[in-house]
Amino acid sequence: MAAGDRVTLPGHIQYGDELLLGPGTPFRWRTLSGWEDLPALDSGSINRSDAHGSYPGRLLAQPRTITCDEVIVRAPAATIGATVRTLNAATTVVEDEQPLVVWLDDRGPLLAYARVVRRAVPVGLGYRLGTITGAAIQWEASDPRRYSLAEQQVETRLPMAEPGLDFHLDPGPERLDFPLDFGAPGSTGTVVARNEGDAAAHPVITFRGPVALPSLTDLGTGDVLEYDIELAADDTLLVDTAAGTVQLNRTASRLYTATARSVPENTFTLAPGTALLSFRAAPGSADPRASCSVRWRSAYW
Repeated sequence: MAAGDRVTLPGHIQYGDELLLGPGTPFRWRTLSGWEDLPALDSGSINRSDAHGSYPGRLLAQPRTITCDEVIVRAPAATIGATVRTLNAATTVVEDEQPLVVWLDDRGPLLAYARVVRRAVPVGLGYRLGTITGAAIQWEASDPRRYSLAEQQVETRLPMAEPGLDFHLDPGPERLDFPLDFGAPGSTGTVVARNEGDAAAHPVITFRGPVALPSLTDLGTGDVLEYDIELAADDTLLVDTAAGTVQLNRTASRLYTATARSVPENTFTLAPGTALLSFRAAPGSADPRASCSVRWRSAYW
């Protein structure tokens, strides 16, 4: 099941594949904190020693803490135990973060990756009657950004010239036949990637062979990812800029093949707005099978 498959209405919160809170479920909630808030920030600013104020430094966001308070659990008295068991199983301790999808309003749902760090299920007089009030669930997302559910992807080939106009010149007297054949379109080797959010997004980049010295350049910032490697026709080089990894055929690290022109992988991001990306390779590399694809989700604070 894909993230957010069960989220169909404003007011729905889905965690992982099993837990859905909101309208039409046994789990209703009244307040959600930390979702629309700006996460806590670490400031790299340094106070000036000879003047008022400071030298501005980088602002780096801390993990996002999301708390769903005042959760109300309602079920028939005969099945309240099974309902609580479902809640407990879906909010147990896990090592890997799970998709957390929240749909609040007309903007649609957004996605974060988080783990449950607190669960409270108070037992009072209403428990035996099938009503639990004052329950709470708290998540922590190591990546504080929120993402669109839809993943976007663009792909391009190496630059290739168009073959040009075919005048259908047969041997003997020249003649011109219609319709004119302008040939297959060429490739510019550039693509447009649009991040519709307000936070920088980390793309996943895949180079496919046959190609030597593949590179991707953000023409707006000048940032380059370039690798001194030769890929065969069935090879792929996967660059995960969020994790900072470079893998050949998803198995062997090739991080060490980054050239001196290449920026650190985790600094190559798509800023909010439109980015023009250029795919290039070593001189003489012009195989039409070579390609570069870029995947990303729009990111929001």
